[in-house]
Amino acid sequence: MRSSGPVWNWRAAARCRAGTAEELFVTGADQREAREFCFACPVRTECLAHALDQQIEFGVWGGMTERERRAVLRRRPEVSDWSNLLGQARNDHYAGRTRGA
Repeated sequence: MRSSGPVWNWRAAARCRAGTAEELFVTGADQREAREFCFACPVRTECLAHALDQQIEFGVWGGMTERERRAVLRRRPEVSDWSNLLGQARNDHYAGRTRGA
């Protein structure tokens, strides 16, 4: 496994920290509810990057199901540091919103 930056530091701010793991390791229609829960999480990007960097196969991480994460990994096999890539994309997104305001 590759390291995902400061391992798990982001977890203290995760919206799911007080819940149970079973809530995010669901199948079928229950995945939609788990994904929606993630969308309001302040550390969604860090969570998703961790799951992609570690190639975690099960559960909803950062608002993406295992199937969605596998598709991303197949489309971008050259990416070796998802934390860096997603962090930069998030920063660029917010910088663009600030300039346009």
